Amino acid sequence: MDQNQIQHDMHYLQLLSTTFPTVAAASTEIINLEAILNLPKGTEHFLADLHGESAAFKHVLKNASGNIRRKVSELFKGDIRETERRELCTLIYYPEEKIELIKAAEKDIDDWYHITIHRLVAVCRDVSSKYSRSKVRKSLPQDFAYIIEELLHERTDDINKAEYVSVIVDTIISTGRADDFICALCNVIQHLAIDQLHILGDIYDRGPGAHIILDTMKQYHSWDIQWGNHDILWMGAAAGNDACICNVLRLSLRYANMATLQEGYGINLVPLATFAMETYGDDPCTEFIPKLLKGNTMDDKTIRLIAQMHKAISVIQFKTESEIFKRHPEWNMEDRCLLESINNENKVCRINGKEYEMFSCNFPTVFPESASGKAPCFQLTNEEKTLMQKLHHSFRVSEKLRKHIKMILSHGCMYTICNQNLLFHASCPLNADGSLKEVELYKGSKFSGKELMSQIGMIVRAAFQNDTEPDYKQFARDYFLYLWCGKDSPLFDKSKMATFERYFLKDKTTYKEEKGYYFQLRDNEAICDNIMDAFGVKGDNRHIINGHVPVHASKGENPIKANGRLMVIDGGFSEAYHSETGIAGYTLVYHSRGFELVQHEPFMSAEDAILRGIDIKSTTQLVEHSARRMRVADTDRGNELRSQIEDLRKLLYAYRHGIIKEQK
Repeated sequence: MDQNQIQHDMHYLQLLSTTFPTVAAASTEIINLEAILNLPKGTEHFLADLHGESAAFKHVLKNASGNIRRKVSELFKGDIRETERRELCTLIYYPEEKIELIKAAEKDIDDWYHITIHRLVAVCRDVSSKYSRSKVRKSLPQDFAYIIEELLHERTDDINKAEYVSVIVDTIISTGRADDFICALCNVIQHLAIDQLHILGDIYDRGPGAHIILDTMKQYHSWDIQWGNHDILWMGAAAGNDACICNVLRLSLRYANMATLQEGYGINLVPLATFAMETYGDDPCTEFIPKLLKGNTMDDKTIRLIAQMHKAISVIQFKTESEIFKRHPEWNMEDRCLLESINNENKVCRINGKEYEMFSCNFPTVFPESASGKAPCFQLTNEEKTLMQKLHHSFRVSEKLRKHIKMILSHGCMYTICNQNLLFHASCPLNADGSLKEVELYKGSKFSGKELMSQIGMIVRAAFQNDTEPDYKQFARDYFLYLWCGKDSPLFDKSKMATFERYFLKDKTTYKEEKGYYFQLRDNEAICDNIMDAFGVKGDNRHIINGHVPVHASKGENPIKANGRLMVIDGGFSEAYHSETGIAGYTLVYHSRGFELVQHEPFMSAEDAILRGIDIKSTTQLVEHSARRMRVADTDRGNELRSQIEDLRKLLYAYRHGIIKEQK
């Protein structure tokens, strides 16, 4: 042991000695950590682009992407019928609801309790087998921790303990605690089936339950998020960016989905509805009829009102975006100020020197009939200003929105490196030759790759910090819009966002959004390797994992790209994409044996799952298989534990050589 190093680390070792005050305590911890290194690697699940589909998301968490069903089948195949295995799975997913149904139909409930508790203990024993007792103990509910731990480690086939175990189960039932115990055990199984959850962005928009997803994550044991473009949009709205507020409202109205806005965050849409009826009351707003998803039934009057609100906020969006684009000429986005390019009399819009016919040209707040001259097209009318003040206030005072954005900030960033996997939502901007592209940020500073992502993360956080210098804070707040639709944004990376064109121009060639070089080159293994080198991702078995762009499985597109170096796991969780992708999302599972890609079919409902035992139909594709079962020692956690062991060995040396005294 190097004594100079010991002396160098003395301050830290003194602190460490307060936790491990004796040779015995330090030795015991070393033994514990060395043992943990040899446990199987915990199971990681990767999900992307949830888009408010809370029911399907919660079910995927409950069934661990089909992993619980697989374990139940393996444990009880040949012992119990398939219908009983399905009932057991449903009980694990929805214990409270399923118990009530069973109690209403079961004649001998005590017998059912006995059988079920023993089966659940067997499942729990299996899912907990790869963890240390200490970690399992921490996951147990306080009321039943001792009992569950005893049942997990004692068996009825041990003749010395058979009666002991039986009495425990008998007493749980006789004291009227069976229902609560079963629910607790089912929740522990769900908890232990997934060690770490990675969400690769886009919790928000399209589906009705983004707020429900975040409420679920608030209680979840271990998760992280790599921000997506739709998350950034809501973060910008919460930070007070009016263009982001308009985009959030527009997307919600486009899919006739106001649940997250109104029920989740209490955003008051009455002022917008009032303004829309007054301003666009005679306008059919045909191009703004909402896209109704399955089960969303609305009468014609409501649809018309939503279309009017949709158009009203879209026009205000184009105005507020223009104001920000003009404030930041360095973004080179003033060509997106298309309201200025409209010839109202001829009903055409001039883009790049060419005129395009428009569907309609009714813009009472852009070209007011009473105006003697042409006012700046991006200038809000007094009525629009008043409306935006009310909407701005509604977003800023929403306590629940503030809490959810704080969660996203604390659990996430632009990218993460975990166990030789580089995770980010969409893109890493590249040049045409595949090299990392330098992107300008604040006051001309330019960054690429890892540093670009890190700097953007700091800009995002600066928008929410009270001590941020005012000019920088204004830039940070504005920058949310660039992240949403800027050409070199790692969350967008396209030539343009053709929202205006899709609403107003008849020529569909104007709708095309040219993808950046990352999307054009990401199937090249060498380029993926160069990106991982730049981010410092080590190891032979390394990968980039993305979401953002839906994989068209129905057309034969493979989510595994670049000879296995890149995995794209946006399979269309959102109902709006089901017809496009042909499936209903992916889960990438990384366990001790390697990678599996789980492809999900659409989820019907929790009611179907509870009443009829209908699970999500999933198919599993083996992506990579490890010849040797991976251990904790092979993970980032293993590196941390080895570092801790080395420090503890230094502490032992200091104790044994009298450099630090034991505190006996």
